[in-house]
Amino acid sequence: MQTCAANVKVVNVPSYPSPGAEEASVIYAVGDIHGRLDLLISIEEVIADDLAKSNAGKAIVCYLGDYIDRGPQSAQVVDQLLQNSSLGAAKIFLRGNHEDRLLDFLSDPASNAAAFLSLGGRATLSSYGVAFEEIVKLNDWQMLRDHLLSAMPAGHLEFFKALRLAFVWKEYLFVHAGVHPDNPLEAQYARDLIWIREPFLSSEKRWDYRVVHGHVIVPYPDFRSNRIGIDTGAEKTGKLTCLVISKNECRILQVTANNLAPAPSNSPSSPQ
Repeated sequence: MQTCAANVKVVNVPSYPSPGAEEASVIYAVGDIHGRLDLLISIEEVIADDLAKSNAGKAIVCYLGDYIDRGPQSAQVVDQLLQNSSLGAAKIFLRGNHEDRLLDFLSDPASNAAAFLSLGGRATLSSYGVAFEEIVKLNDWQMLRDHLLSAMPAGHLEFFKALRLAFVWKEYLFVHAGVHPDNPLEAQYARDLIWIREPFLSSEKRWDYRVVHGHVIVPYPDFRSNRIGIDTGAEKTGKLTCLVISKNECRILQVTANNLAPAPSNSPSSPQ
């Protein structure tokens, strides 16, 4: 049984506070990282280089969530995200379903341990140096939670708790998973913003905002008239994608584990 307190929270997406958005001229949206510190460092270097070359003005880097689990360096990814970077851009961090599950586990370990572990939580525990195998054999979920909290820097826990559900910039809405097409944007459940797949993915509904999201792995960035999906499966494919949105264009920056350089985009350049 899961707690998922987010399931009972209704969010008015259009009025969701978006600090600094009005002054920003370009947004860099980074897809799901899943413990791939190498790819995170590389994409941030590519973003910094792109900013220096484009002279685009004030920029915001919006990370779409799923920083942890599956990949080998979840804790180190959070360390990197929390650093004062040389990007020259503000950072906004959204909550992914893996961070949501982690918080559920920390709140109620007995009810949520199985789901946390099955979603890749073992990799997160290892990244924090938690020796979990014997504790798992004992089914002592309280002890497992306590060991994780003891190993986790206080700043990391604050980071997870402070993650945002959404970010709005001009005609774009950034969320981890999507929105429910049956509900107005003024009455979205927080859980849907973090977890939804269908009926969002197959919906052709046009909202007032084009939705930029991760959560569902695609071989190439998925440009639709009403949404753009950019989770290219960093942990599985070694490919991390960043969507760049400015007044006149949408384009892709990408790094891979084998070739840490921007990959050419086969995606449409028009933001429409």
